[in-house]
Amino acid sequence: MNIISIVLLVLLVVLVVAFIFYAQSIKKNKQDAESLFSEAENKANEVMASAKREAESVKLEAEAFKKEARYTLREEEQKQRREIEDEFKQERQELKETEKRLKQREEILDRKDDTLTKKEENLDSKEENLVRKTDTLNKREEKLTHIEEKKRLELERISNLNTDDAREIILSETRDGLTKEMAQIIRQSEEKAHAEADKRAKNIISLAIQRVSSDSVAEQTVSVVSLPDDGMKGRIIGREGRNIRTFEALTGIDVIIDDTPEAVVLSGFDPIRREIARMTLEQLVQDGRIHPARIEELVEKNRKTLDHKMREYGEQAAFEVGAHNLHPDLMKIMGRLHFRTSYGQNVLDHSVEVANIAGNLAGEMGENVSLAKRAGFLHDIGKALDHEVEGSHVEIGTELARKYKENPIVINTIASHHGDTEPLSNIAVLVAAADALSAARPGARRESIENYIKRLKDLEAISTSFEGVDTAFALQAGREIRVMVKPDRLTDDKMTVLARDIKNRIENEMDYPGNIKITVIRETRAVDYAK
Repeated sequence: MNIISIVLLVLLVVLVVAFIFYAQSIKKNKQDAESLFSEAENKANEVMASAKREAESVKLEAEAFKKEARYTLREEEQKQRREIEDEFKQERQELKETEKRLKQREEILDRKDDTLTKKEENLDSKEENLVRKTDTLNKREEKLTHIEEKKRLELERISNLNTDDAREIILSETRDGLTKEMAQIIRQSEEKAHAEADKRAKNIISLAIQRVSSDSVAEQTVSVVSLPDDGMKGRIIGREGRNIRTFEALTGIDVIIDDTPEAVVLSGFDPIRREIARMTLEQLVQDGRIHPARIEELVEKNRKTLDHKMREYGEQAAFEVGAHNLHPDLMKIMGRLHFRTSYGQNVLDHSVEVANIAGNLAGEMGENVSLAKRAGFLHDIGKALDHEVEGSHVEIGTELARKYKENPIVINTIASHHGDTEPLSNIAVLVAAADALSAARPGARRESIENYIKRLKDLEAISTSFEGVDTAFALQAGREIRVMVKPDRLTDDKMTVLARDIKNRIENEMDYPGNIKITVIRETRAVDYAK
């Protein structure tokens, strides 16, 4: 074989091998294509089956929703039908009731018509009888007139007097007789009017008093403060008595520490000072810190607190009597009367009582009730300041009312309730009567307490009237007066002279049982602040 044959043979072999590989490749591609087609067909079948299942599910849901909607519509339709039927039934019932009422009214009207017809027939019959009677009376009147004329002529003939002369004589005699009878009637009417007026006044006053319920006087001059234990008494007294001396000097109240278990008594005639002392001592006991600086701090604090309380007392009393638009300053001044007494009677309670009685009296008399209550409430307002301002409580109260532009009737009522001026209105008279009723009722006042308080006030007034005196406190139920002097005005030597002058003045101007101890105190303080 030559080379060409070998080459051709090799080429032929290569071609055969290549063809074989090509044929195998075509067969493999065909198999892959068939496999892919089969997978795609399977997936398509699965998708179609899933879509069919979802379609069937949606169809079932649609049918269920359709059934539910039909059921709901049917229920709503039945409900509306029942409501319409109920409304129709109610309307038919109302129509039946209306028809029934109309029938009843028709029957009543028929009966009334029959009654009116009968009454009309009776009236016609009475009218005919009246006409006949009128004709008869006219005939009788003509006959009487003829008889009177004959009688008049016969009387003129017998008495030789004409008609005018006879009339004058008869009128004169009748006038004399009537004058006597009128005088008797007038006297009887006056007596009856006085009796009725007195009875009516008593009735009005009784009604007014019955409508006002008030307490009897129960004034106290001591306050008791409870202690947790008897050991607290020693702390209140302090080392060498400095705490109790400071307490009494600042408050003006006598502290009585005796054998009474777990209690301390505060004695003093001034209720404001006693209340400040009570509040201070209770706070000291509760706090436990008892020393002069703390005592001074609490006393000042409680003075301000009590000032606020006095405003509250005034507002509460004003609200009780209906004086809501009272000026705030007047309310505060009225609150001070809570701590003021007149013959043992609390003046604020007395003012409220007078306002209520005056309001009841005004209601019975047809006067302005609210104005009468306001005037009665303010009638004693001057007593709140009569120990600070010169003049009687009537003058002070009148000036206060003018200052705060109160009603002229209120001003005149305050000025005239003790008869100092002439009352210009019925309300002023009613308030004066209410004031007398409140003061005169049983249990309203006790003169002994008032005299006792007046004696203590006079003691303090005499002591503070001397130059250089700062304050003075009556203690031990008026058996001791402590006088605090200004250290820059009086020396130690002048204190003895001042004590003797006060003693002489008390002996000359006052009546009192036993002895009165005069203690003059001069204190010097040095105060500084560490910063």
